[in-house]
Amino acid sequence: MGVCTDKKTKSKSILNNIKSVYIFEKIFYNIPINKRLGIIQYNKKIQKRLGLSINDYSQLNMPIEIEIKINKYGKFINIKEDNEKYYHIYFDDKTKEISRNYLLKGKKVNKIKIIIDHQIKTFKELFDDCSCVESINFKNFNRFNIIDLSYMFKNCSSLKELNLSNFHTNNVTNMYGMFSGCSSLKELNLSNFHTNNIKDMNHMFYNCSSLKELNLSNFNTNNVKDMRGMFSECSSLKELNISNFNTNNVYDMHHMFRECSSLKELNLSNFNTSNVIYISEIFYECSSLKELNLSNFNTNNIKDMNHMFYNCSSLKELNLSNFNTNNVYDMSYMFFNCSSLKELNLSNFNTNNVKDMSHMFSGCSSLKELDLSNFNTNNVKDMSSIFFRCSNELKNKIKQQYKNIKIN
Repeated sequence: MGVCTDKKTKSKSILNNIKSVYIFEKIFYNIPINKRLGIIQYNKKIQKRLGLSINDYSQLNMPIEIEIKINKYGKFINIKEDNEKYYHIYFDDKTKEISRNYLLKGKKVNKIKIIIDHQIKTFKELFDDCSCVESINFKNFNRFNIIDLSYMFKNCSSLKELNLSNFHTNNVTNMYGMFSGCSSLKELNLSNFHTNNIKDMNHMFYNCSSLKELNLSNFNTNNVKDMRGMFSECSSLKELNISNFNTNNVYDMHHMFRECSSLKELNLSNFNTSNVIYISEIFYECSSLKELNLSNFNTNNIKDMNHMFYNCSSLKELNLSNFNTNNVYDMSYMFFNCSSLKELNLSNFNTNNVKDMSHMFSGCSSLKELDLSNFNTNNVKDMSSIFFRCSNELKNKIKQQYKNIKIN
């Protein structure tokens, strides 16, 4: 592609002003100067890695015609890391166009497949917001030095195919939000995953809304401390077997199964929650859940139970006889719209410290028997709409049996 002398001089001048010129030259040493800034201009990932701003190359108007270096593995761009190591992005495109996920907004190119390899210790946020990637395949993955996979595929909303069969996670400690926002992913094979050293699974599968099944039978969660929002908004998930989960060290289960609206059953009888502090919204909007075994739940350290069973509208029975609520201060919306529940025995509930009971039983339209014999509402500041949309029959019973509870 011919370029006039003035443009070459201009390009060289802009290039010399880039603070990371040495790194930049090292990475793109065999690409003509007039194309280097063009690659930078359209590639958000390189901008981020090299700390470049739009001012470094805004004067140059380059077409999306990129000749990427070719080696025996195919076309690739080397991106420099702070630790003096590289990872490689291989473009399996055959059309010399890079994917829209690496471009600034408004630039149009075809969707392509990407094949990745690496030489670094972290893949943190590697594909963050790559909303156009449809397929990712890890090829000849024989590294064991990766320790961080947090947000690796975050918001890869077009991702339909993800091959992790060669992926080694032996030394990984963090999977925070790893597949968060992969809303087009229908299946995910993690059978080879080693999770022995994982401490954080917070939002790991958040909003994987097309995922219909998930086999985690090989997961070792012995060291996991955070499971907050782990399966939140997995709205297509119909089955989830986590009977092998060891939750001895988990302290956070806040909205863990939030909006798992297709889940019909969930066996948590093996869960040890003795160290759990946060559990609010854990079953929020689990509207298809018909039964729930919480017989092994230890709630001694729980302070907040708000929205816990919010809109569990298919739940017909619920045994909470083992619940310790001594430290709980918030029970607002706890059983909101549990419209299939016919009876609920809360005689073991200690509500001495509860300050908020607003909408606690609101929408429990089928509820006929409700034992609140141990309820102390002396410290409650908000009881608004506590029995809203409950039957008149139930309201009358409450009025007669419990004089201290206000009916709104």
